[in-house]
Amino acid sequence: MSIRAEMQSSSRRSGKSRLPLPRIVFYALPSLVTSVAALPMALFVPAFYADDLGLPLAAVGGAIAASRLLDVVTDPLIGSLSDRLGSRWGRRKPWIIVGTPLFLVAVWQVFVPGDSASTTYLLGWSALLYLAFTMIDLPHKAWGAELSTDYDERSRITSWREALSTAGQVGLLAFLVVLGARGMDAAADQLRGMAWVIVVGLPLLVAAAVVRVPEGRSEGFAHPRRSFLAGLRLVAGNPAFGRMIGCVVLFVSGIAIQGTLHRLVLSDVMGDASRFPLMVLIENVATLAAVPLWLWLSIRIGKHRALMAAALWLAVLSLPLALLREGDLVMLITLIAVRGSSFASILFLANSIAADVIDVDTLASGEQRSGLFFAAWGMTIKLSLALGVLLGTALPAAFGYDPSADITPPDVQAWLMLVYGIVPALMMAAGVLFLYRFPITRERHAQVRAELEARFD
Repeated sequence: MSIRAEMQSSSRRSGKSRLPLPRIVFYALPSLVTSVAALPMALFVPAFYADDLGLPLAAVGGAIAASRLLDVVTDPLIGSLSDRLGSRWGRRKPWIIVGTPLFLVAVWQVFVPGDSASTTYLLGWSALLYLAFTMIDLPHKAWGAELSTDYDERSRITSWREALSTAGQVGLLAFLVVLGARGMDAAADQLRGMAWVIVVGLPLLVAAAVVRVPEGRSEGFAHPRRSFLAGLRLVAGNPAFGRMIGCVVLFVSGIAIQGTLHRLVLSDVMGDASRFPLMVLIENVATLAAVPLWLWLSIRIGKHRALMAAALWLAVLSLPLALLREGDLVMLITLIAVRGSSFASILFLANSIAADVIDVDTLASGEQRSGLFFAAWGMTIKLSLALGVLLGTALPAAFGYDPSADITPPDVQAWLMLVYGIVPALMMAAGVLFLYRFPITRERHAQVRAELEARFD
């Protein structure tokens, strides 16, 4: 059965109509450009500040990781405030509108630093960038979770959002390949080009989403009655959400380790850093092409089982990376592309499951706290990315790796490739354990939705 037929069958079973495709696409449009900023922070910025600007690699990783510490406060605060906000423009849109200009300024400062840029400079501007990103991304995800209450329709919404996110990265990388073909392959040129794409594109796409897509209906109480701390305690006490947090920490950190090391592996093991944009472009094309397949699988076997399969796929195909050395460039790019075909699925399935878990909390509490839940969710993802960057820089450095050295000895290359291949594989496999016998299945979610609709409709 086709994906379309499966989705229509599921919608009939649940009694919910599908959202018009143009509405979903307009909602997802900002992800085309926000993803363009997220990609370089893991793949380009650490290597640029360490290699081109000469800052110590471990210090660069530490600065980026430390810049995420502010999220521990700002994420739940912004999430809670967006749940409580009452305005003529809705609860989510005002935050996105205010966060956009702050994001643009911070992106330019991080991507186009002066010659005197320091670790402190990177720490300060990265902190502002992540704060502004929270103001955009967190309400955007909460907005998406509230567009539909259907189990499979939520996967459709999140799959489009992640597909457009990946498409934005594909377009960006294609742009970088063109720059390289014209002799503009220096990291500084690439980052400046990315900054211009973000500064020009994001305001236009945010405006399109805000104008064309209404916010979803708020169930229960539009303004949660419990205090901020009481709400946090309820979030922490949700066992299904806790299991999702556990698996996402391991999944995202493992992926971030590899992303941080891609360019360094190409440069100091394969001996050809110029292939970096092309490799990541092929990887993103593969993950974009595989989105319909993973969506189909999630409809057939359930979201959490499909997520387990996606993580194990990445883990198994990461293991051979540890064995590659100079001369294995084609094999490296092939493995990166095939194993990366599950990237988008990990993100869209995890976000779709998170929306279902929030329904359980809404039923138990009588309050809809999508913003607070996605604050905890977003904070976890960002801290996990920071952990991945930290591990991806600190572990190789601990084994004697120095990206500024002229030659990387064979034994150091071996340690670098072990961190690149084996550590992420083990983390992905460990994360799967959190999803074993996951309590929120399609059947359980249907029961929750029926009780919610009986109580609030």
